[in-house]
Amino acid sequence: MVGQSPLDPSESRTAVLLEPFVHQVGGHMSMMKYDEHTICKPLVSQELSFYESLPLAMRQFTPQYKGIVSVHLKKDSLGNLNLIASPSLQTESCTRLDKAIGDSSVTIWHKCKWAASTGTGSEHTLVKWSHTQLTKTFKDSCPGKMLLRTDLQYRTDSLLEDANGNQPERNSYNPWGLHCHRQHLNRMSSKHNENKLHQFLLLENVVSKYNYPCILDLKMGTRQHGDDASEEKKARHIKKCEQSTSASLGVRICGMQVYQVDSGHFLCKDKYYGRKLSPEGFRQTLYQFLCNGNHLRTDLLEPIILRLKALLSVIRKQSSYRFYSSSLLIIYDGQEHKENTAPLDNHLHFQRTNRTASHSTNHSRVDVRMIDFAHTTFKGSKCNHTTYDGPDHGYIFGLENLIKILQNISEGK
Repeated sequence: MVGQSPLDPSESRTAVLLEPFVHQVGGHMSMMKYDEHTICKPLVSQELSFYESLPLAMRQFTPQYKGIVSVHLKKDSLGNLNLIASPSLQTESCTRLDKAIGDSSVTIWHKCKWAASTGTGSEHTLVKWSHTQLTKTFKDSCPGKMLLRTDLQYRTDSLLEDANGNQPERNSYNPWGLHCHRQHLNRMSSKHNENKLHQFLLLENVVSKYNYPCILDLKMGTRQHGDDASEEKKARHIKKCEQSTSASLGVRICGMQVYQVDSGHFLCKDKYYGRKLSPEGFRQTLYQFLCNGNHLRTDLLEPIILRLKALLSVIRKQSSYRFYSSSLLIIYDGQEHKENTAPLDNHLHFQRTNRTASHSTNHSRVDVRMIDFAHTTFKGSKCNHTTYDGPDHGYIFGLENLIKILQNISEGK
């Protein structure tokens, strides 16, 4: 499996090619797509510890944890690097999946078990992805007008210039995930040979149900460094917080994509944009996140606010937890339903006269999820460095300000 030749038939029957997750708007680790409803990311023991002991009340606000899979690098005859999940090489991981994830995620276990035991498996036929095919993946995953080139390296560099303001903001997809993917592959290939097995977490793809996923990635809290951070890293994170809305609001923007119906493109922002925002700039960007190019999505405000309030209530009850460097995703579908295009006055009247129906309809179109727990600490954690008392007040401060800003937008302020 370490040669330069294409994958042989026996390998292709039991291998799952991990694709770049095209809707990654923030973070620095590459998120990979395992299947339509599952993504995976490099395993960090502290994050695994969090998911394995997740309080029941928090489960509705985090991605579902589906287990662990073994992954290795594979270089084809053209020199292209791929990440391959090999179920046949990790029976123990498959067994753990079966025990840990329950009926709602049984599909992954069956795929894993079936490929490993029968040796057949058309679902796992491995395809060699060229640069052209990889950009096609982005096209297929992001509806709308596409401006694509077959040269992946050139395309990535060109789009990433947006981080410095040198390119138009409106892109056909968010380039951040591709940037993370390329960097991650380069790091892995420089540090490890192809025999090295890496463990990845399998997690729910929380945007899989949306046709045009609009995503806001918010770094929550007034402190971002973990307890294990070096003095140099600690100082660097403290400075970033002081110079951004993390200090003043307890929240800052780490990435965003919002579908613009007038152009058929996603409007994208990255973490460098978010770091430069003033509190007023943060409010304006939050407003922009709820604009589809034609009008403000007023139908989303109440369900988002209610979900944030529900999360706030849960966080206040979690003693000892510190969610350092974690993010909060706000998600909705950019494909607007016809009943939501009515003027604001009519919409408010509809809510007052038929509030129950409105809630059930709108809640299905928005989601709020906490992600990234590599530096989360809590009492009883296997990777615990410091034990804290009471709830995470920095996180609560950020949630309260976020709710307040959205309420002001809802009231037309």
